Amino acid sequence: MLARLNPPFRAEHIGSLLRPPELLALRARFAKGEIDHATLAAAENRAIKQVLALQKQIGFKFATDGEFRRRSYHSYFYRRLGDISIDTVGGESPSSGSTLRRGTQPVARIDSRVHWAGPIHVEDFKFIAANTDLVPKITIPGPCALHFRGGDAAVLARAYTDVDHFWEDIVTAFDRELEALAAAGCRYIQIDETAFAKFGDAEILAWLKARGDDPLALIDKYIAITNRVLANAPRALHIGMHLCRGNRGGKWHAEGGYEPVAERLFNELAIGFFLLEYDSPRAGGFAPLRLVPPHKTVVLGLVSTKNAELERPDELKRRIDEAARYVDIDRLAISPQCGFAGIETGNPISPQMQERKLRLVVELAREIWGDA
Repeated sequence: MLARLNPPFRAEHIGSLLRPPELLALRARFAKGEIDHATLAAAENRAIKQVLALQKQIGFKFATDGEFRRRSYHSYFYRRLGDISIDTVGGESPSSGSTLRRGTQPVARIDSRVHWAGPIHVEDFKFIAANTDLVPKITIPGPCALHFRGGDAAVLARAYTDVDHFWEDIVTAFDRELEALAAAGCRYIQIDETAFAKFGDAEILAWLKARGDDPLALIDKYIAITNRVLANAPRALHIGMHLCRGNRGGKWHAEGGYEPVAERLFNELAIGFFLLEYDSPRAGGFAPLRLVPPHKTVVLGLVSTKNAELERPDELKRRIDEAARYVDIDRLAISPQCGFAGIETGNPISPQMQERKLRLVVELAREIWGDA
């Protein structure tokens, strides 16, 4: 098989990596006002350089900064678009009263209009590019994540009188961020739109209906909004979408397969490749992949970032063979199902096991496709 020169690569990871304890300690001191921002930024720079070197050593063709500058994956981005909280945990949610492994669904509060005031990730891209010869990968939340966590009610509560104006602001903000990244030289963007994978969960559907949303209409709206962003994106960008069912401290927010959204998601969403959670039975089987059109690629998220057990290579190869019944193996790749630290405190896993899992991804990719 031919080597991959452009994303997605045969061996992928989703983006976030465990923060070094010393960096977390300094961030806590910064929050107390004990050190200045320059001291914290210097520590972040050192830690990012180390994790860039690690990704190179393991054998990846691309690199992220581990999201080391972010306390929370979503809030880092959305808080720069206004007086917005997207990660509030508490209150009524589909997770209330569920098992301990199902975390409470974060909710959003929107206290101002969405406004792009300047580049959010351009400096992050530049730092990666200046410190590795790997392809820099920038991860951003999806344009529908804020609405999913609050619905029309959160949009109209304080900041807007018209939901259409909110969507116009969202599209404009994402357009400008993608334009700024492309102008800086970025070529690889991963959009994380966790909402789509959650539409297969009966509890999530009941929660959406209880707040007044029609889930089927919402899927169509989210596809339409995302397609507007993709249509405006600079052609130089390779943009993929990661889907999972939540990843917060080793807990999850939803369960259920891709079948309820597969036809529309894979065919109507104008994106070239998907990075799909597939590390546990919560994600369902591979049959929905039969609906992936022949010009699109699927990265199978088979390795778990939620537990400290190393997957068996033979079992992973068996699962890849099973997926290849629905998508030609030349259009498949492998990754963990999600990041190792969607919030800065990370998942319950050691740095040593994180590295072993990442090495396993690269080794399997080389064995199966002859290329990472």
